[in-house]
Amino acid sequence: MELEDKAALITGAGSGIGRATALLFAARGARISVVDSNAHTGAKTAELIMAEGGSALFTQADVSKGGPACIMVDAAVEAWGRLDIVVNSAGIGVAGNVETLDEETWDRAMDVNLKSVFLSSKYAVPHMRKQGEGSILIIASANAVRPYANRDAYSASKGALIALTKGMALSFAKDQIRVNCLCPGTTDTPMLDDVINQLPENERPERQSLVNRQPLGRMGTPEEIAEAAMYAVTARFMTGTILLIDGGMTL
Repeated sequence: MELEDKAALITGAGSGIGRATALLFAARGARISVVDSNAHTGAKTAELIMAEGGSALFTQADVSKGGPACIMVDAAVEAWGRLDIVVNSAGIGVAGNVETLDEETWDRAMDVNLKSVFLSSKYAVPHMRKQGEGSILIIASANAVRPYANRDAYSASKGALIALTKGMALSFAKDQIRVNCLCPGTTDTPMLDDVINQLPENERPERQSLVNRQPLGRMGTPEEIAEAAMYAVTARFMTGTILLIDGGMTL
């Protein structure tokens, strides 16, 4: 199996793309450190992995804070003896523009979507360097390259992840640590419904309108994004790459 004996830490693994990635990586042989701020959904992902004969450890953590981020990395290394892969899937969707957003909401979007990647990478890189290699994958969004109205904080935080990916890829190439970024298009996840519900009722889009903007005529699934994640962490000559998986939406 492609990930046999590899140790992977996946943030936001309690649902959506994070859970699908954790399940796929486990099925391909990886030992999984499941990280989520939600104790119930995170533990459920770990249970699903172990029910299929896989190896999983659940750590509840707010990855936007330095202390918990350090603890989750240390727990993974202690459990598996190494850390080969980090998938940064934790994120929140935020509706609103710079006029309507309050400062607290803006800061929270930046902390969860952007700062968390800085923190997880900060604590993971020394372990990967010691091993002589590693793979860091960042889940951004197609909104990073084609923003929509009233998604200003979300689009800004995801756009910054593209620049961070390229900078980190250059910074750590000498250590054989590869850093890549996925930009999913509209994907049918719980976060999508959460963003829609944040909008005033008269501004909430019909789900069919979200389908219609996809040239392929449907939304993506978490499992399809997970397959792209699998490619990214095993493509050994790829680093600094921004990979769109969006059903043609950005076209």
